[in-house]
Amino acid sequence: MGTGILFAALAFSMWGLFPIYFKILAAVPAVEMIAHRVLWSLVFIALILAVRRQWDWLNALRSQPRVIAGFALSGGLLALNWSVYIWAVQHDRVIDSSLGYFINPLINVLIGFLLLKERMRPGQWAAIALACSGVAWLTWHSGSFPWIGLTLALTFAFYGLLRKTASLGPLEGLALESMVLAPVCLLYLAWQGAQGHIAVAGLTPAMQMMVAVSGPLTAIPLLMFAAGARRIPLSVLGLMQYIGPSLQLAVGVLLFREPFGNDRLVGFMLIWTALALYSLESAWRAWWNRPAAAVDK
Repeated sequence: MGTGILFAALAFSMWGLFPIYFKILAAVPAVEMIAHRVLWSLVFIALILAVRRQWDWLNALRSQPRVIAGFALSGGLLALNWSVYIWAVQHDRVIDSSLGYFINPLINVLIGFLLLKERMRPGQWAAIALACSGVAWLTWHSGSFPWIGLTLALTFAFYGLLRKTASLGPLEGLALESMVLAPVCLLYLAWQGAQGHIAVAGLTPAMQMMVAVSGPLTAIPLLMFAAGARRIPLSVLGLMQYIGPSLQLAVGVLLFREPFGNDRLVGFMLIWTALALYSLESAWRAWWNRPAAAVDK
């Protein structure tokens, strides 16, 4: 369990510190950065699959067009999520992006109720109501809808829903998503290159290497997360997922000096209260339903 906690903590910490990396590469537009991220991820994952000689799953896909279509959809959602996230970082909206990952667990619960017909308990309803109040407060205070946070939360929630029912593991799934997106990314870079608009071409060799590193930086935390999830209870994993947005918020406030006044704090406190209620209710439920043998022991 200790190894699982370490893997999960490292994964969430890397995701939480991503704004620093993408801020350094702010000279590369978000869409171009996504294209490079997809292509270099594919290169890195292909190397891992080659070392492990893990190619049998590709042969099975020839007779599974629905699986390919499903991963094409999940890949599109992931690309949209990445694009909005990188755009937010480049435009000094890191705090807004952290909001999306704070409310993501509650969006997951709501999707489960609406699409999977899962029953919601009173504590979960109360948590969602508090989160909606926080979003409404932020909307009223800022005068604009918090589209960045909600877009990130919704795209990642639906991405998680698709991956939850997928037949491939984390490594193979990310490989297939990258394969599906790669032709689009190559066409986009070729079109940009024909017009002389490739931002990476104007970077120093060191910065170009940083762009290439986006491949490992994409795959490694996903693999560590998968390794951690297999070793620790979901209740522990659920609490640890707040490491990522907490670090994002800290980076936005303390490092990038984005405004975070009292009015904005009120909205976040409503959402944090909702998350605390949701986590406590889930922990109590897990304790109450624990096996009788565990109680006796």
